[in-house]
Amino acid sequence: MSRLFAFAVPLLAAILGAFALPAGALAQTDAPTIDTGDTAWMLTSTALVLMMTIPGLALFYGGMVRKMNLLATVMQSFAITCLVAVLWVVVGYSIAFGGGNAYFGDFSRVLMAGMDMSAPFTLGAASSTPVAFTIPESVFVMFQMTFAIITPALITGAFADRMKFSAMLVFSGLWSLLVYSPIAHWVWHPNGFLFAEGVLDFAGGTVVHINAGVAGLVAALVIGKRRGYPSEHFVPNNLVLSLIGASLLWVGWFGFNAGSAGGANGRAGMAMLVTMVAAAAAALAWMFAEWIAKGKPSVLGIISGAIGGLVAITPASGFVDAGGALVIGAVAGVICYWGATSLKYMLGYDDSLDAFGVHGVGGIVGAVLTGVFARQAIGGDAAVGWIDGNSGQVMIQVYGIIATLIYTAVASFILLKVIDVVIGLRVSEDVEREGLDLALHGEAVH
Repeated sequence: MSRLFAFAVPLLAAILGAFALPAGALAQTDAPTIDTGDTAWMLTSTALVLMMTIPGLALFYGGMVRKMNLLATVMQSFAITCLVAVLWVVVGYSIAFGGGNAYFGDFSRVLMAGMDMSAPFTLGAASSTPVAFTIPESVFVMFQMTFAIITPALITGAFADRMKFSAMLVFSGLWSLLVYSPIAHWVWHPNGFLFAEGVLDFAGGTVVHINAGVAGLVAALVIGKRRGYPSEHFVPNNLVLSLIGASLLWVGWFGFNAGSAGGANGRAGMAMLVTMVAAAAAALAWMFAEWIAKGKPSVLGIISGAIGGLVAITPASGFVDAGGALVIGAVAGVICYWGATSLKYMLGYDDSLDAFGVHGVGGIVGAVLTGVFARQAIGGDAAVGWIDGNSGQVMIQVYGIIATLIYTAVASFILLKVIDVVIGLRVSEDVEREGLDLALHGEAVH
């Protein structure tokens, strides 16, 4: 009997231990881990968004300017990419996504100090509403860097053909740190005051497009009109380049919007779907509006319409269904057409490549309509729009728009005026007449 007992006790312990293993394994599974599928999608999205600036935006803008300014225009996008990448790693990311307070991050991530590459990242871990990811922080840093890069690059379309390269660099660098990063903190960090107010901006309608559009409008007003505008007709040098650039922007925008889901999931798939729908609807709406108004549809019109739709769906892409996207795109196409072809002539400013007319106006349309069409079934309890019975979300969106507009306008104006006093903003009349390519860079397209 004693021998049987001596055999049975270890056997029972082994059996119980075997049953205990799954519980231990389950406990390890419940702990936050890096998901390789999510990480792979975010790395892909990062590359797609970088492609939006170089070469997408560079070609889109480059094809629309006069030939003598083509190289200077594409150079601006490339130089901004390099400059902002360095500034982002040094301090920009920390200002945008450090804990800080409701208005400004901190300096805890200067030069990426304290970053854990082996653990999943939680944004605002010490806040009351942390946002958990299944990717390492290094991937989040890189993804957000591409947003920080394209935003000041968008502004350059407003002052094309007439700003000094040196002034453009100084403005873009300071603006990235003092305007873009704080607004990104307001909207996307759990400590940010617009985040706390419930402002919905899934992928940057406010942070990127309204921000860049308003700054572009201010820059156009401060630097003044191009020589000969509006009496002289400025013909694009190569709309094939612009069409290729717009196409690259469109494809890259899938990373911009679907990547903002933070992983490879159903929300990313829906964001990609509504992005496609809105872009197509806006392109058609602009094309038909132009066809009716001018008698002919143009290549410049249809590609500008597509960009306007992509801008408008950006804040809504993680919150709306296909029907909402269709309306947002169609409305944005018509209103952006009006903004680019009528508004600037009515008000008398020279927004050379319609940075405000497309990005500012499109961003405002998209932000407001996000408050109308946000669906609880897609965005969750924190994203309920008027269509689901929460009419107050529209006013929250308007509040976010106004806060961004005021800060961006004032800060951009101050930066531009200071730079103008110190080094001057505008090239001389002779340089503008000769063309920026030869005068500023010693090169020309033959």
